[in-house]
Amino acid sequence: MRTMMTCMAAAVLLFAGSACSPGESEEGDGSIVFWTPYTTPERIAAQQPVVDAFTEATGIEVEMVPLEPDQMGQTLVTGAASGEVPDVIAHNPSSTAAWAAQGLLDDEAPQEVVDALGADTFSQAALDMVTVGGALSAVPSDGWGHMVAFRTDLFADAGLEPPESVADLVAAAEALQSDGMAGIAIGTTPGDVYTQEGIESMLLPFGCELAEDGKVAIDSPECVEGLANYQRLAAAAGPAQMDVEAARAAYLSGSAAMVLFSSHFVDEAAGLDVDNPVACAECADDPRFLADNTAYLTTFTGDGTETPAVYGQTTNYGIPAGANTADAKAFVEYMLTDGYVENLASATEGRIPVRPGPEAGSTEYLDAWAALPFGNDQTQEVSIAQVYGPELVDRMAAGAEEFTRWGWGTGDAELAGIVFSQTILATEAEPLFEGADPAEVAASMAAAVEAAQQDLG
Repeated sequence: MRTMMTCMAAAVLLFAGSACSPGESEEGDGSIVFWTPYTTPERIAAQQPVVDAFTEATGIEVEMVPLEPDQMGQTLVTGAASGEVPDVIAHNPSSTAAWAAQGLLDDEAPQEVVDALGADTFSQAALDMVTVGGALSAVPSDGWGHMVAFRTDLFADAGLEPPESVADLVAAAEALQSDGMAGIAIGTTPGDVYTQEGIESMLLPFGCELAEDGKVAIDSPECVEGLANYQRLAAAAGPAQMDVEAARAAYLSGSAAMVLFSSHFVDEAAGLDVDNPVACAECADDPRFLADNTAYLTTFTGDGTETPAVYGQTTNYGIPAGANTADAKAFVEYMLTDGYVENLASATEGRIPVRPGPEAGSTEYLDAWAALPFGNDQTQEVSIAQVYGPELVDRMAAGAEEFTRWGWGTGDAELAGIVFSQTILATEAEPLFEGADPAEVAASMAAAVEAAQQDLG
């Protein structure tokens, strides 16, 4: 942990502005503390050799601290107030926006790292997602995008074409819903993160924006149209409230025709996640039944006329203000070069590289990622392409170039981060699931977002 004496007063005030310069620890002292959100035993075990290799190559000792994402914010604020901060934090864009607004992140070091590696070797969309107030506030590493898994056998039996838009998903979900079969598994639990993600994911393709240039826009006609479609999807999910665990279980048990999920789902549907085994009737004799009868929609339009959108989440390296900046930068650069591919292997299916190669136009890292085994079943080492074919790998990689979220890269990033972290839209969605007019729900969402905006000052 790094002492941050010059920033303590600002930290106590939650860093209402950019309170301190990152220049306190320009010379490295040979050790850093690294917070990682990948906390399961197998993922910790996968990361440790990469960390050890960095130490061997540089002589810089690393203390890796597994910490759940929802614990990082308060822990960072508390540590800053007491004068102790970690040196590198792997985190999501919502945290980037919140921490940058509070002055908790060094807003010079990330740009220096990206300049050293080459800005043109990164996905511009990924860089935009961690640009706050015009400054790059973290360094993007990898990410996952939302996809809809759908049962090709059920679609064929019903005479349905593969879906290409949210409107297609709605029509298919309503056609396939029956007793014991959800048309789609999607978030319908008010106030739940999975529901918050689903709403944004399904509204983005209609051109819906949370806010534009500081003006709340969630009650726009585009957003109302998106909410009307989400209402129909929720109805086709069945009467029970559905969270992420219920949605996963529904598809893996064969009781949902589709599911909205991150790319982390591809190993589960393939029977390669020992913690979430396939459980459909046919899977007992053929564990690959679901994989063989599943295809994925990886980009979304509203009704087929809009520019495709991909709701994505990236993992980014942030360097707190007051950290051991020199050694932290060396660590981040290593994790995006020599240690990059091996580190991605800690969760291949959910860690799609947003730095495809070491030079502009190169796909060296992306190609190496595509060959990595996925899932946590150590008895089966196969790649995504070996199970699903190279075309899915190509579409997943293409989607990573287009990840988007409300507000990221604009002046509305902080507001978007607050709305996400407080699950404001998911909380206001309860009447939507009970049949309320989508326009009325959009108006209540807008009022709640405006209240959050006022709280920001």
